[in-house]
Amino acid sequence: MKKILKIVVIVLAVIFVGAQFIRPNQTNPPIDPSGTLEASTAVPDNVETILKRSCVDCHTNTTVYPWYAQISPFSWFLNNHFRDGPNELNFSVWNTYETRRKVRKLDELCEQVKSGEMPLPSYLWIHRDAGLREGDAEILCGWADQTKSSLR
Repeated sequence: MKKILKIVVIVLAVIFVGAQFIRPNQTNPPIDPSGTLEASTAVPDNVETILKRSCVDCHTNTTVYPWYAQISPFSWFLNNHFRDGPNELNFSVWNTYETRRKVRKLDELCEQVKSGEMPLPSYLWIHRDAGLREGDAEILCGWADQTKSSLR
């Protein structure tokens, strides 16, 4: 039994070490300042604070990779978040969206923060400070509604 356990531990260690050589790309795409949310939309300070704390790491091209993002398999898990987030909503290219898409994304933003779908619960396991605080969802939804009105 000890021999089997020793072999399993050695195999797992070799797999872990080998996995360190398979790393996802952690380079942020360049940002055109004229394409950002701030370039075309009024963002009040309280909304900006919430967005910076809870949204921008996954929904912009300014992702800050924490130290543990350098360790596989955590790097793979985090890379999925950091890749999928901007594909869904990217505040770094907000001004390139058509008006209809902006309205839809603002509706989705409000719906997802109210339901607790965003920030992702799995992201919050490690990034507890990114969680929405009491009243944040209402603030974001109020801003989203105002922004949609100004777009129409």
